[in-house]
Amino acid sequence: MSTESHIAEFREAFHAVRDEVGKVIVGHLEIVDGTLIALFGGGHVLLEGVPGLGKTLLVRTLGEVLDLSFSRIQFTPDLMPADILGTNLVMDGPDGRRGFQFQHGPIFAHLVLADEINRATPKTQSALLEAMQEKQVTAGGSVRKLEEPFFVLATQNPIDQEGTYPLPEAQLDRFFFKLLVGYPSAADLAEVIERTTGGTTAQVGKVIDGQKLHRMQRLVREVPVASHVKDYAVRIVLATHPKTGTAAPISNQFLRFGSSPRGAQTLILAGKVRALAQGRFNVSFEDIQWAARPALRHRLIPNFEAEAEGVTTDAVIDRILADVPTDPVAAAA
Repeated sequence: MSTESHIAEFREAFHAVRDEVGKVIVGHLEIVDGTLIALFGGGHVLLEGVPGLGKTLLVRTLGEVLDLSFSRIQFTPDLMPADILGTNLVMDGPDGRRGFQFQHGPIFAHLVLADEINRATPKTQSALLEAMQEKQVTAGGSVRKLEEPFFVLATQNPIDQEGTYPLPEAQLDRFFFKLLVGYPSAADLAEVIERTTGGTTAQVGKVIDGQKLHRMQRLVREVPVASHVKDYAVRIVLATHPKTGTAAPISNQFLRFGSSPRGAQTLILAGKVRALAQGRFNVSFEDIQWAARPALRHRLIPNFEAEAEGVTTDAVIDRILADVPTDPVAAAA
C-alpha cells in the first residue's frame, strides 16, 4: 500500500470509531477525540469529572466498539492488589490431586476500566504501575506478560475527597493524557434526556480488532516530525522546569516541578495521531499546541503560591504556549 492509502485507512478507522462512539455519547467531542488519540498512540487515559457526566459510559462504549477483551475494576478502599492481578488458588487436577493454579485477575484484558481509581489505597493503586509501563505484572511468584494492545482508562471524581487517596506523581506520569470532563451544554443535555428517557436504546457494533489497531499504532510511529516542530515540543517541556535557565517566568512563580521527558514523548505521539486523523503525514505546531494541556496538566506540580491563588496547571500551560515562540531563532534571541 502507498503512504496515501495508509493515511486514508487510518483516518477512516479513527472516524469510524469516533462515529460509533457518538451513537451513545452526546457531545464531549474533545474528550472523545482525546481518548481516541491516546488509544491510537498506545497510551493510557485518566478521565476526571464529577459523577454522572458519562465517563464510565464512554469507556464501556469504547469497549463495545473495539473488538478487544474488556474488563472493569471498581476501585474501593478494601480492594487488594490480588483482586486486580490475580492469585494462586488450590484446585483439583484431572488426576484428583490438588495443586496451585494461577487465577488471572481483571488486569488481563486488552481494555481495562479502572473506575474511581482514587478510591483505592496506594498499595492497590501501585499494582497498576508495572502493568501500565511494562505491559506485564508480577503475580503468583512469576512475571506474566499482558497481551497487547493493552490500555488502562481510569476515572476519578474531583469532589468528595474524603476517603480518597490521590494518585502519586509516578503513577500520574504513566497516563498519556488527563482529560477533564465538563458539564454538557443545554443542547447536549436535552439530547441526553431524549436518548435516555425514551423507548429506544442506541446499538453500536465492532469497528476495529486488535490486529488492525496494532497496525495503526505502528503507522503512527512512522510519521515524520520536522526538526523545528520537535524542537518546539522540547522547548515547551523545558519551559515547565522551574529554577532552570529554560524556565518560563510563570513556571518559576507557580511550579515546584515541571514535566518529565514523558511529557515531550506524549506531545510528539499525540501530534502524530492527530495529523493522521486529519489526513496528514506531517506534524504541525498546531498539533503540538492542541496536545499540550492533556499531555502536561497532570505532569506539572504547582507550588503553595499557585494553590493559594487558585492558579491551575492549565493556566500555566496556556501562558507557556503564549511565551514560547514557534521560531527557534526567536527563542534564542
